[in-house]
Amino acid sequence: MGYAFLAGAIVSELAATLSLRASEGFSKAPFVVVVVLGYVAAFALLSAALQRGVPLSVGYGIWAAAGVALVALLSVPLFGETITAVQAAGMVLVIAGVAAIELGAAH
Repeated sequence: MGYAFLAGAIVSELAATLSLRASEGFSKAPFVVVVVLGYVAAFALLSAALQRGVPLSVGYGIWAAAGVALVALLSVPLFGETITAVQAAGMVLVIAGVAAIELGAAH
């Protein structure tokens, strides 16, 4: 059940971060509301995941890595940004690092 809350935290953080870009410097109120509510929900859900047994290092690592990778990937179609080979390699390294933390965690 803890990982379901973690997934919710990732989705909330993703919505908030993408809305941060879409708010154009907090000038578009509907996106500002999503930013605030999204980050509040993300931290509340991350906290719920930790309370339900997800280890901090694993939960935060997955949350952060998924957020970085998904924001970068979704920024391409949503905002016309590009991903270079170096950025793609960096995302792979971040994901590999989180996998190493998960594999090294005591179960």
